[in-house]
Amino acid sequence: MISQPNHVPERLALLPASAVDPFLTEELLKGEQVHGGIDLAKVVESLPEDDARWSVEPIRSLVEDAMFEFREDRTRADAWLAPRLHATLRLTRREAADKRLWNHIALAVAPDYVAWRHLSEPTAKKPERRIAAERFRGPADRQCFSRLWWAAELFRNGPDYAPVEVACGNQDLIHTVLRGGLVDHRPTAQALVRLLQNGQVSGGREVNGLSVAINAAGATLVYDVLAPDEPRDPARLRDWMAEAGSALPVGRHELPKGPDEDPVPEKSVAALTNYFTDLFETAPVRGRKSAD
Repeated sequence: MISQPNHVPERLALLPASAVDPFLTEELLKGEQVHGGIDLAKVVESLPEDDARWSVEPIRSLVEDAMFEFREDRTRADAWLAPRLHATLRLTRREAADKRLWNHIALAVAPDYVAWRHLSEPTAKKPERRIAAERFRGPADRQCFSRLWWAAELFRNGPDYAPVEVACGNQDLIHTVLRGGLVDHRPTAQALVRLLQNGQVSGGREVNGLSVAINAAGATLVYDVLAPDEPRDPARLRDWMAEAGSALPVGRHELPKGPDEDPVPEKSVAALTNYFTDLFETAPVRGRKSAD
């Protein structure tokens, strides 16, 4: 397994997609050898020096702790790292939509974590261990770090990251939801988490079937009417971001606190949970027998 590059930058930067390919070598994708880091540092775009949010050390510390703590079960690291990455890397959604930032984290800051988390196990059909290139530079639902940050952003309930742990404990849910853009409506996100907690939805087929049903119903039903949400106060997010320089490192054994935003109205979550429960009864779940 590879280690971190010899040169790890002190600050985050932006790595354009056009500059990524020379560093996605066969040796890296096989988890055998990483680049040195010096050449990569020459092709990045700097971020503002006076912004404490761009410090690399807190992110390096998090991924190293994750690799140690979950060395026996790598997939469990997602639920642990997602809320802590989000609380450490305090971004606006506009900033988080910039793939150049995630390219830099994956290739310059923590390629060893990407390899540790996503190097495939050999199978009869694919005997060669390999990391998919999209884990370094892919879309939001596949890239190693952006998928975790966006899962935390979409599933947190105001400052509470507990729903994020539940959501990220189900790989099918976060992949399906991020790929389909289902949960930009906060009550929908919390209702999905509640269905998982209640055991009403669990496996990949059930998640996919329910997602199809939710999308289909959403074409004729406006969820904002059925389950209204309170508008967010952007000042609270700005305050939270401004506190990055003085914030303590996120806890390893307890969940951090997110932006001090109002939680989702409970009436809206309950209404959508009940609605989705009924919807799931007729959802097209592959392999499930239809009711008579």
